[in-house]
Amino acid sequence: MPSVLPDGEPMPEDGALPRHALDGSGQRPLGFYLHVPYCATRCGYCDFNTYTASELRGSGGALASRDNYADTVAEEIRLARKVLGDDPRPVETVFVGGGTPTLLPAADLGRMLAAIRDEFGLAEGAEVTTEANPESVDPRYLEELRAAGFNRVSFGMQSARQHVLKILDRTHTPGRPEACVAEARAAGFEHVNLDLIYGTPGESDDDWRASLDAVIGAGPDHVSAYALIVEEGTQLARRIRRGEVPMTDDDVHADRYLIAEEALSAAGFAWYEVSNWATNAAARCRHNELYWRGADWWGAGPGAHSHVGGVRWWNVKHPGAYAQALAEGRSPGAGREVLVEEDRRVERILLELRLEDGCPLSLLKPAGTAAAARALADGLLQREAYEAGRAVLTLRGRLLADAVVRDLVD
Repeated sequence: MPSVLPDGEPMPEDGALPRHALDGSGQRPLGFYLHVPYCATRCGYCDFNTYTASELRGSGGALASRDNYADTVAEEIRLARKVLGDDPRPVETVFVGGGTPTLLPAADLGRMLAAIRDEFGLAEGAEVTTEANPESVDPRYLEELRAAGFNRVSFGMQSARQHVLKILDRTHTPGRPEACVAEARAAGFEHVNLDLIYGTPGESDDDWRASLDAVIGAGPDHVSAYALIVEEGTQLARRIRRGEVPMTDDDVHADRYLIAEEALSAAGFAWYEVSNWATNAAARCRHNELYWRGADWWGAGPGAHSHVGGVRWWNVKHPGAYAQALAEGRSPGAGREVLVEEDRRVERILLELRLEDGCPLSLLKPAGTAAAARALADGLLQREAYEAGRAVLTLRGRLLADAVVRDLVD
């Protein structure tokens, strides 16, 4: 959840949406994202809207506390029910992210999920995920989550090497994420993801291979692997600027991606989005697919973003201000934007091109169509898909996805 909110028009105090936002909603899935902004410590690379206990002390008082956070989020879920009115859709995906959601008691996460179930209902076979820090859970906690209705868990592993974790300011010990996978399986979780980061300063190719070997050996059915992005304002950015650690260049990122693709493919994983691999279709993260395909979701929590029918809005960032708004019967929305047709066209290209089935060539304007032809000639797009009317990235195209997208949206 990014720490900087965009500009936009004011959000109505009651959170009301334009009438057109629910037009055709029955054809779109509905999901919920629940943001838990609390962390035990701040990772040096993190630019998300998160807060440690010391950062909240004296700032927002009891309203910013995590003790009653679940009840506050439940209030926003009830607000969502009022705003969406008689929309009959049950919720198909729930994703609890952070921060570190598992700093809250498992019962609190269960209460937030119960509020969604009570207000909207959950679709049969709904995917219900929480992120977790490996050091913040144990077998009993995972059993409680499973009993509350969670069926997918995503552990932040990042690396198997201690010196790499140290650069990232990650506090878990190597080996703990792998043990968490076994504990989650024993608790009855059907789907388990491990998150990795590559390109950390000081990480070698062998370090990266060791992380991939550890992930594969742990037996998750989903792996996410993201290149480290050094965000301005973070501790890591300051360390790089002072020359304390080196910046990793794009060529190294490309090499690490190729290593990941080779190792994961050999282990039975298949990519379905540029940074995500799964062992089968059922193991894919349906909630993220909902984002990538422009469906509807309500984001509850400080700084959370929502999208319904071409209307995007975002909540105030600070937990105290968020709780205060709901306590006063107001929407916690800080602003919103109503996407015009061109906005939605561009977003479809930006997001769908990253998927294994790509985006329709019919979305492209003349300049984008010409760029697609050049990308095909350069080996960045798959010929068979192109001839069938779709822009689908090749492996080389995945390495240059951002550049390909920039050309196609023209």
